[in-house]
Amino acid sequence: MDQRFERQLAEEFDGNAGARRVVVRQARDLADSGQFGADMGRELTADVVVDNLHDAPPDLSLPEKWNWWVGALELAYGGYDRFRVVRWAGRSD
Repeated sequence: MDQRFERQLAEEFDGNAGARRVVVRQARDLADSGQFGADMGRELTADVVVDNLHDAPPDLSLPEKWNWWVGALELAYGGYDRFRVVRWAGRSD
């Protein structure tokens, strides 16, 4: 996960730089943990994240979309709650 990923988020979703940075940071932590790879049998890439965030309801902010996806992973596999955005000041419209 790198600056290219942050630019990709900017192109694909509404939100400010702070919202993008928090999602990039959480995605990097998830990728570094190896948990996604172990559960899914594939590498966590920027494209994988973006594809899954597109499945979230359209009215959610970027951090909320991230939490929606992480919540789905938590339900399916367990152990993903630690990757949620826990503290967010609000919507990033």
